[in-house]
Amino acid sequence: MKVYILVISLLFLEISFAQEKPNEKVWSLQDCITYAIENNITVKEASLNTDIAEVDYSKTQSSRLPNLFGSAAQNFANGNSIDPITSNFVTDQIYSTNVGINSSMMLFQGNQINNRIKQSKLLFEQNVFLEEQAKNDIVISLLQTYLQTLYSKEGIAIAESNLASSENEVIRAKSRLDAGSIALNDYTEAQSQAATNKYNLITAKNTYQQYIITLKQLLELPPTENLEISDESNTLMQFEFDKTTIYNKALSFLPEISASNTNIAVNQKELDIAKGGYLPTIALAGSIGSGYTSITDSNFTDQLNLNFNQKIGLSLTVPIFNRNQTKAAVQTASINIEKAEIQKQTVVKEVYKKVETAYQNAISAQEQVVAATASKEAATQSYKLAQKKYELGALSTTDLVISQNTFTNAEQNFLQAKYLKILYYQLLQFYQGNDIKL
Repeated sequence: MKVYILVISLLFLEISFAQEKPNEKVWSLQDCITYAIENNITVKEASLNTDIAEVDYSKTQSSRLPNLFGSAAQNFANGNSIDPITSNFVTDQIYSTNVGINSSMMLFQGNQINNRIKQSKLLFEQNVFLEEQAKNDIVISLLQTYLQTLYSKEGIAIAESNLASSENEVIRAKSRLDAGSIALNDYTEAQSQAATNKYNLITAKNTYQQYIITLKQLLELPPTENLEISDESNTLMQFEFDKTTIYNKALSFLPEISASNTNIAVNQKELDIAKGGYLPTIALAGSIGSGYTSITDSNFTDQLNLNFNQKIGLSLTVPIFNRNQTKAAVQTASINIEKAEIQKQTVVKEVYKKVETAYQNAISAQEQVVAATASKEAATQSYKLAQKKYELGALSTTDLVISQNTFTNAEQNFLQAKYLKILYYQLLQFYQGNDIKL
């Protein structure tokens, strides 16, 4: 009975543990993209820059408003002095109190306030575009790394298959050596090939883990987190794209182009702000206040009522000569506009280079897939025939090893062409504004 209860308890614990153990997540490319956009530190930093630009825009908008300050002061004077409240010259100890509220407002400043507000808005929009660019950069990096990881994962399967075949060939070679049908060097060559294939398997697994580490870093996953990717590696059908159409679409929506255009507008506003330095400024200022002095016999409350005062005034400042500071600012702003236009040309050239490279590589990869498929099929048949001949003793170990290496190279070439085709096809989709989907 005790044994029965113990068995039931163990089964219950096992079932409970199985229910509590979470299923390990398998990450698709879309899962990686969604997670990285929310958690990647580069994207987060770009988002924070956008937030700062938004705060600056709000602060600049508030520059139109008047300011308001309150003040209070308690003073003591001894000897010959001027009473700060009555302005009388006295020789005595004076205790005085001053309270007041001051405000000022810039009415006109060469239209600089309006231009600064417009410039701050443009800077905010530019940071929005830069944030989108950061997201796009992460998406492309994830696409490349994800496909490289899939490529290395399939490379492990090829290496395992080759190792299993070579180990079987070592067993056959040992039997034939014991039977006296092959020389010792044939047997040792089979052993050498098995050792080489084992080394290749270790290398393939290490390469796969290196790409997994890169993926984790892009996703900002901790080192202890297990990452398993899904097998999204279907070979694409034939495709045809018009290079000019892709390029024009890329120019119409890529955020780096919009950011470059906005950068030119920002510098144009800087020129307008600099030119405002030639114009006069008009400011409005006002204050109310009161005070108390110990020299007067009236009490504190009566003096505050008696000394209550209000002031308001307009001030005009006309720039006559400021040591060419405004002139230099205008010249600098004009130069920066030219620099911004050159920077845009550089960005446009870079976009063209990316589209042109992706297009040419896509065409090349498509042709490589066709050639690599035929080569793989021929190498597979040749290797199968070589194995049968080797089993019948009609082929030497050296020839079998050569056939296996040819077969392995054909498989690797096919994999490489396959994933390059997928990569550049997806890049061309991206440059047209389409979603990346495997």
